[in-house]
Amino acid sequence: MPYIGEMGGRMIDWARVMELRLEIGEDDFAEVVDLFLEETDEIIERLSSNPDRETLGGDLHFLKGSALNLGFADLAALCQKGERQAGCGDAGQIDVAAVVTTYHATKRVFTEQQAQSSAA
Repeated sequence: MPYIGEMGGRMIDWARVMELRLEIGEDDFAEVVDLFLEETDEIIERLSSNPDRETLGGDLHFLKGSALNLGFADLAALCQKGERQAGCGDAGQIDVAAVVTTYHATKRVFTEQQAQSSAA
């Protein structure tokens, strides 16, 4: 069930999602997903309303790690690119809107798929 994201890659690495689910079990997986979405929603809200160029690299680093753990492949790639830009002093060149848009699109696809899986 690959979903091709706007970046041309896999929006979600479903193999990683299944790997994580098997590693930690179904109950813990649901808890990890809830925690991930809660923490990332906070950062995305901050990036949406008032991104701080001083902390942008750290925010993107956190988002990248979380995205990689949960299989949000396109989001992780965007965050990595932005993190590198911030590290080179180019925080003003980071496409924060693309990060926010990709997060929301990925979250929507992910939660829809999880709802379908739970209903099955």
